[in-house]
Amino acid sequence: MKKAKLVLLLIGVVLAIALILGGVYIFGFYLPKKKEQAEFHRLMQEYYDQKLALYEAENQTYADYEVDVAFIGDSLTDGYDVAQYYPQYTVVNRGIGGDTTHGVEERLQVSLYDLKPKVVVMLIGANNMSTMFENYERILLGLKDNLPNTKVILVSLTAMGGSWGHNNQLATYNNVTIKKLAAKYGFTFIDLFTPLFDETTGEIHASYTTDGGHLTAEGYEVFTATVAPVIQQLLEEQQ
Repeated sequence: MKKAKLVLLLIGVVLAIALILGGVYIFGFYLPKKKEQAEFHRLMQEYYDQKLALYEAENQTYADYEVDVAFIGDSLTDGYDVAQYYPQYTVVNRGIGGDTTHGVEERLQVSLYDLKPKVVVMLIGANNMSTMFENYERILLGLKDNLPNTKVILVSLTAMGGSWGHNNQLATYNNVTIKKLAAKYGFTFIDLFTPLFDETTGEIHASYTTDGGHLTAEGYEVFTATVAPVIQQLLEEQQ
C-alpha cells in the first residue's frame, strides 16, 4: 500500500514538474515567440503593401515600353541599387524582400504587366526552393502572354554560404530546370551561380555576401558585370 502511494506521489510530482515546465515554455517562450512572429508577418505584409502601392504610383509615370529594364525578385533584387548600376537606362526595381515565386505570380499585373518594360530580369526562388516549380512555369506563361514584346532574362539562383550553404546542391539542380524553361519559352538564361561560387570552400565567395544569403557591394558588381552585357544586347535587338 505504501509503495503504491509512493508511486502515485512520484507520478504527481513528475506531472507537476511537467506542468510547470510546460507553463514556463508556453508563457515564457512560445506565446512571446508567436507574438514576435505575428508582429514580423504584420510588418512584412505592411511593407509588401507599401511596395505595391509604390509600383502602382510609378506605373502612372511611364508610358508603355518607356522603361528599358525592370528587375523583379526577392531581397536580392530589393537590395540592388539598379539606378546606380544602370544609369544609362530607364530602370525600375520591382523586388520585395522575402518574396517567393507564389508572391511574384500574384503581383505580376502591378509589377510588370501594367509597366510593359522592354526587358525583364527575374531572379526568384531562393525563399521557396523546394516548391518554386509549383508555379515558376506559370509565371513564364504569364510573361509570354501579357508581354509579348518584352525580352525576358531568367537569372539562376545564386551560390550561398553559412547557414544557407546546404542549399547549394538544390540550387544547382534547380538552375538546370530554370535553364531548360528559359529555352522552352525563348527567354535568356544567365548563370549567376558560377561567378559567385568559390570552389575552394564550396560556398559563395566570402567577399560577395553579407551573411551567406545576401550580396555585398562586390557581389552586386559581379551581378551587374554578368547581366549588363546581355541587357545591352537585348535592347539593341529591339531598336
